Amino acid sequence: MENPQALTGPDAVVTVPPPTSAAPAAAPATKKLPEVTPAFWIMKIAATTLGETAGDLFAQTLKLGYFLTTVVLFLIFVVTLAVQLRSRRYNPFFYWTVILSTSTAGTTMSDFMNRDASAKYLSGGATSLGWGPQGLGLGYPAGAAILITLLLAVFAVWKSTGLTFSLRDIVTFRAEALFWAAILVSNTLGTSMGDFLSDSSGLGYAGGALLVTGALAVLVALMRVPAVPNVLLFWIAFVLTRPLGATAGDFLTKPLAKGGLDLGTAGSSAVLLAALIGFTVHAQLRERRGAVSLEQ
Repeated sequence: MENPQALTGPDAVVTVPPPTSAAPAAAPATKKLPEVTPAFWIMKIAATTLGETAGDLFAQTLKLGYFLTTVVLFLIFVVTLAVQLRSRRYNPFFYWTVILSTSTAGTTMSDFMNRDASAKYLSGGATSLGWGPQGLGLGYPAGAAILITLLLAVFAVWKSTGLTFSLRDIVTFRAEALFWAAILVSNTLGTSMGDFLSDSSGLGYAGGALLVTGALAVLVALMRVPAVPNVLLFWIAFVLTRPLGATAGDFLTKPLAKGGLDLGTAGSSAVLLAALIGFTVHAQLRERRGAVSLEQ
């Protein structure tokens, strides 16, 4: 029948719409990473502070040493990263577990690179690398130079792929893998910066934390400058919040004679872990509420 109308009754007519060649709109990609909000930065600082205290707990308090602890924590990082990469959408528990694993591994990786391998850093009975809190003795300047070079190399490879640096648009496997490579190196670099400020600069733990806090305040002010990309500010802030966490962790755990509160690595780590779990549970519940509202 040539007329696109079909009679279903004496007076009723059903009009058949003409075919359209327009393709259906593509569904938006599911996000894999969180929104950058004030809560994000609070959790980041909590995770990096816990990374400092937990790394020192395993390497120094339990006397596993920087080398062995680094190997174990790096393997944990690989496992947590695999879970995160396999996830199809943002899961706060998966994401913040990887952040924590990069922070703890970054702490011992930095210490192993930078600290002295002389006998004063070895536990009783240890004669070589592998046991006791020891290191390669590269020093903070050399260690920082190596880590900055690695971080720039990651960003150079990332840029060469043409993939985005913006968190909200990182949805592919390759982009997310590059993101986590940058996170691991930046957390290790941040540990070196924090230890340098606390131990070698003469500022002490409180002074180092105040200096980093001031630098972060400058970054917040620069967010209002249109010529400065927010993506650049994010990555600088991400690196700087690591030394803030490192100095805060040292301030909590180091002896009173060294300017710390002497709360111990175990007690400080337990309190920080409880706080981070609480923040993560809240973020998980918020994500579920958001998913339910979208479905409705």
